Amino acid sequence: MKKLLYITLLIGGIFSFTPSQAQVRINVNIGSQPLWGPVGYDYVRYYYMPEMDVYYDVVHRRYTYYHGNRWVTRSSLPSKYRRYNMYRTYKVVVNDHNPWHRHNHYHERYHRYSGNYSQVNLRDGRGRSDRHDRDRYDRHDRKDNHKGNKHRGKNKGRHHD
Repeated sequence: MKKLLYITLLIGGIFSFTPSQAQVRINVNIGSQPLWGPVGYDYVRYYYMPEMDVYYDVVHRRYTYYHGNRWVTRSSLPSKYRRYNMYRTYKVVVNDHNPWHRHNHYHERYHRYSGNYSQVNLRDGRGRSDRHDRDRYDRHDRKDNHKGNKHRGKNKGRHHD
């Protein structure tokens, strides 16, 4: 009788439990990033452009900049920003809510990137299969047939395209 009771409780216990369900949320907005944005980011909320002291909201496609004595958000930039080339100016990815509220932090940290034009943008980086490993010359580089650069001697590991 005790065996039957234990077996019944065991079977009832097994069927009374529901399997746990994991919730995973993945944010990807590659398609909505502007072509002048930097390569290598699956999700971007804002770009901060230190050369201009402007934030760009990728999701809503709006700019936030300081005008007069307050931050304003508009769908386009005023004419004073006309001389800047969005494809050349350096962009910092910021996934913070309303980053202009912490503008002093971002400005102090990234103002040294003003005038840095080495960043590859999506327009120029699309279709490249070697975006992040272009100059590695090791066994992971796709241009050297996985031979690595060991024992090649001076300057023999360099590619001359």
